[in-house]
Amino acid sequence: MACMSPQLDNTFHALADPTRRAILSMLLEDDMAVTDVAEPFEMSLTAISKHLGILSRAGLISQERRGRVKWCKLEPDALRDASIWMQSFGQFEAVNLDAFEKFLAAELSSGDAASGEDG
Repeated sequence: MACMSPQLDNTFHALADPTRRAILSMLLEDDMAVTDVAEPFEMSLTAISKHLGILSRAGLISQERRGRVKWCKLEPDALRDASIWMQSFGQFEAVNLDAFEKFLAAELSSGDAASGEDG
């Protein structure tokens, strides 16, 4: 049963954090080196690596080493089980990647606004 899936739990856990959603939004554009992913965030590379690990374990991104550089790639098919689970409530449509991108962009914008108020 999909609702009992640890993988589904991992997906929703990964999506629950605004930093991880912002990372996914960035990766919608193209594959990125870990250092490039970390650049816009005011946190250590170690903290970003932990976020990337959570996204990777959830299957939302993949990581590969190319020479000395570790690259991250979005794996949008990983959202399929979450989409199917949400559809079971009859209130949600299948995940539309264009709509998901807009959602992530809006979340990122609201996160930027909120961080401006804090700092």
